[in-house]
Amino acid sequence: MTEGSGYAELQATSNFSFLRGSSHPEELVAHAAGLGQKAIAITDRSTVAGLVRAHAAAQEAGIRLLPGVRLDLDCGSALLCLPADRPAWERLSKLLTLGKLRGAKNECRLSLADLPDYAEGQIAIALPPNPLRECAAGFAAFATRLAEIFPGHAHVAGHFLYQGNDSKRLAWLARLADRIGAPLVATGDVHYHDPSRRPLQDALTCIREGVTLDEAGFRLFANAERHLRSPAEMERLFAAFPGAVARSVEIADRLSFSLDDLAYEYPIDPTPGETPDEALRREVRNCARSRYRGGVPANVQTLLDQELALVEELGFAPYFLTVHEIVRFARGRGILCQGRGSAANSAICYCLGITAVDPARFDLLFERFVSRGRKEPPDIDVDFEHERREEVIQYVYRKYGRERAALAATVITYRARSALRDIGKVFGLGEDALAALSRATRLRREEPFSPSSLREAGLDPRDRRVALTLRLARELAGFPRHLSQHPGGFVITRRPLHALCPIANAAMEDRTVLEWDKDDLDALGILKIDVL
Repeated sequence: MTEGSGYAELQATSNFSFLRGSSHPEELVAHAAGLGQKAIAITDRSTVAGLVRAHAAAQEAGIRLLPGVRLDLDCGSALLCLPADRPAWERLSKLLTLGKLRGAKNECRLSLADLPDYAEGQIAIALPPNPLRECAAGFAAFATRLAEIFPGHAHVAGHFLYQGNDSKRLAWLARLADRIGAPLVATGDVHYHDPSRRPLQDALTCIREGVTLDEAGFRLFANAERHLRSPAEMERLFAAFPGAVARSVEIADRLSFSLDDLAYEYPIDPTPGETPDEALRREVRNCARSRYRGGVPANVQTLLDQELALVEELGFAPYFLTVHEIVRFARGRGILCQGRGSAANSAICYCLGITAVDPARFDLLFERFVSRGRKEPPDIDVDFEHERREEVIQYVYRKYGRERAALAATVITYRARSALRDIGKVFGLGEDALAALSRATRLRREEPFSPSSLREAGLDPRDRRVALTLRLARELAGFPRHLSQHPGGFVITRRPLHALCPIANAAMEDRTVLEWDKDDLDALGILKIDVL
């Protein structure tokens, strides 16, 4: 490897490409850093759900994360899309939103004709099908069209598949790339950080396809080569194609976008002649007079002044005004509601009618709720009567519009019981054995994957299939299974929400959700309002 050369992995599939990738985003990022890669792109299938976790891991590991996505088009072709800057990220997010709102939950329907309107600022990498031989003419036409849609920013991906024809296939791709002006770039088509995860990847394929391992056949990858590699190894593999590896770093250097660039803007309902802080002070003052008919006690007024000063310093006034407006709507409709949790430490929340803990009677500690030192956004949980909560949810959608309000996602993960059952099916275990596995998790909740738990459930842990089930279920536990909707956690923005993150249809009618969950939102400093 020459001085100053390097490699950036531009095609890494995490376990947020549900039932496809067999490594967490954090594992991919940390391993890429350990191998000495310049940067890594997490490019899951039509989703950015794992990017915030990868972003945090990249900051810790000292490697650049290149946010991106793989787009599978309805024509059967696929490409990687990597945004160069914040405006390009917004266009990509809007494109994903377009595709997701066309389909049912967990679907993204996009065509080649959708791409031109969102192409500015994107790096596009055409992904060859496997096997290429039967689809060469179709792929050539597809790559040519991408070169037209993304002039000067289109590339063709080259993978080593270790199937006996790599040199011939890559040479054909290189000639095509030169002819259409979309240079060949080396990628790994990575599906796991380390070869040891190949068995789990096979199992995930079986779960996705609904077959046992004995029935899987050519549905599985032919080998265990879909893992991250060092720059030196990539240089050796692509020695016959000069520039393909270095081009990965050139592309990475053109991508300046980071999730740190996402500046969240809370919506402000304009009040003529008033700032949000002035509006909040007015509302608190008027509501306090209603709460304390005989006059606001001096200690309460002191608390209010201190809290209002901190809220103004941290810029949270619009958030309090929004929660106040939602509670006022509910009470105006006779819908029972009550704030709870750390918000009960706020004199502001009491005076606005959000909580019921009177600061005149109890000692409150506002810092438990909003703290200058923690720099965390406030979190006001308001419970609404279950039978009428949907009225409140639809009010939020109507008031702010579908483009500016959506529910947060919740990542549903594999637990011990579901992991053991799904992996057991992969190995063809019968219903009696699967029931015994389920019984094992009940008997030993704190140690569900131990051999002793299996013995207690009537299984022999020395049996090869049972032992493999145990091992792979342990690896699978904690993996994301799918995205669901938060029970009532709204994100509301001043600008269109798809400028931050793609929006998708929820399973429930008339509900839309973001792709990021509560922890992701907290990590990016994005406020969430809970309508629970």
